[in-house]
Amino acid sequence: MTIAKTKTPPYYAVIFTSIRTPGDNGYDKMSEAMSESAAKQPGFLGVESAREDVGITVSYWESLEAIAAWKANAAHQMAQKLGRERWYQEYKTRICKVEREYDFSKQ
Repeated sequence: MTIAKTKTPPYYAVIFTSIRTPGDNGYDKMSEAMSESAAKQPGFLGVESAREDVGITVSYWESLEAIAAWKANAAHQMAQKLGRERWYQEYKTRICKVEREYDFSKQ
């Protein structure tokens, strides 16, 4: 996993925070498929994800329209439905505008 390479702000971040149900139940396969599909969407800039007890996935997008198009994607809608039925005990989605960023690297 690497830190997403985003464009110069402004752009948008979708923060998806979740608590999973026990077991995989096909989650890992669907998660990988959704990551690959999102990366092909117009306006997609990158993604970062971490999971311990609470999972946090942040995807970055050029515009609110790009986010809306991804939310409306048929395969993504099916994954959302399965998420509510099988994989998530609880989740919250937040959409934020990134107005400034800075970074550090030892490389």
